[in-house]
Amino acid sequence: MRTNLIAMLQQGRDPFPGMVGIDQTVRPQMERALLAGHDIVLLGERGQGKTRLIRSLTGLLDEWTPVIAGSELNEHPYEPVTPWSQARVAELGDDTPISWMHRDDRYGEKLATPDTSVGDLIGDVDPIKVAQGRTLGDPETVHFGLVPRTNRGIFAVNELPDLAERIQVALLNVLEERDIQVRGYQLRLPLDLLLVASANPEDYTNRGRIITPLKDRFGAEIRTHYPLNLSNEIALVRQEAVLQAIVPSHILETVARFTRLVRQSPAIDDRSGLSARFAVAAAESVAASALRRSAITGEEPAVARVCDLAGVVPTLRGKVEFEVSEEGREEEVLQHLMRKAIAEVFRSHLAGVDLSGLVDQINEDTNVVSGDLVTAKAILDDVGAFDGLARIVAAVGDDGAESPAMAAAAVEFALEGLYLTRKISKDDLGGTSVYGAV
Repeated sequence: MRTNLIAMLQQGRDPFPGMVGIDQTVRPQMERALLAGHDIVLLGERGQGKTRLIRSLTGLLDEWTPVIAGSELNEHPYEPVTPWSQARVAELGDDTPISWMHRDDRYGEKLATPDTSVGDLIGDVDPIKVAQGRTLGDPETVHFGLVPRTNRGIFAVNELPDLAERIQVALLNVLEERDIQVRGYQLRLPLDLLLVASANPEDYTNRGRIITPLKDRFGAEIRTHYPLNLSNEIALVRQEAVLQAIVPSHILETVARFTRLVRQSPAIDDRSGLSARFAVAAAESVAASALRRSAITGEEPAVARVCDLAGVVPTLRGKVEFEVSEEGREEEVLQHLMRKAIAEVFRSHLAGVDLSGLVDQINEDTNVVSGDLVTAKAILDDVGAFDGLARIVAAVGDDGAESPAMAAAAVEFALEGLYLTRKISKDDLGGTSVYGAV
């Protein structure tokens, strides 16, 4: 892994593809730990990409590697470690059959749960082998666990603090001496693996803990984080969300700003964090709302608008841990933060644009009806022709904005921003909204 990582760094390639916003923070620490040959524990709140980062490490392994055919521990033909493989190599020599293992098969993972046993991780006596006539004490009666079966690979333990303390003790030899102990067997199997664990900092100190001797044996403790800036938040949503409709850039930016506002809100329990999956789910729900409108009304193409944002808020409540003092106000808090996010995006894109033509149009007794089942054509027909439409469409910066659906999305966004800045009024009529003069 060290050799392959050095080659990637020399070539300017990203060793951790798909990870957004860690180039100046987590990535250098990971690279130093891997170059040092250290086992790693990643600390971070939920939804910070810890598991994805761990799984990306397989890209640093050789694509194919030879193993002794039939070996339980993926042993190299030149370095057999189990009695079975040693006897086979001694008997067959250069004729020992080998197979080739792909790097994706050299990765093992276990979600730590309170019922995880030493047998699961390290190994135990195999009663079937004993029943076949082998005697207790014969190393070949051992059924190896997940850790030794990942020999010559990478083994990950997710949520390590949830592992019972007595089970964590079983990993001490793996991390330091690189061997395993199974019950009363005299085994000295030199393991060649990288052990990586993930943990939530809150669990690290409260709900569960990593025992001190185990913490001492990890060579590197690395803190992960949520996207540090808005552009990274948007890039993460674009990368991860599977959108079933067109979501204009100003709507995606609103989702990203909304996520950041929720994460920073004093109403939210910041000890649990707010997963990046929150923003991804929000973007996908907005797209689904637009797709639903398209299916019911026949409007093509399906394009998300501001009206689709409010409808997804109730579905996101379950992803947020609120402070006890906010009990009963959860949806109200999220709706307020959504409005604040829309206002921020409005000021970012349209604060310097002359919207007097649209305001004058509304003040001339023009009412514009919007809602999750109102078509783009209906909105454009309601608002009519006014001076400045092209400027609004250009300011939001969406490709293909010349289409009626994209133009309607830009106009509705401008109307919502004007309402939030108290330039026009808005009446909610249960499923639809009417924009009008103040």
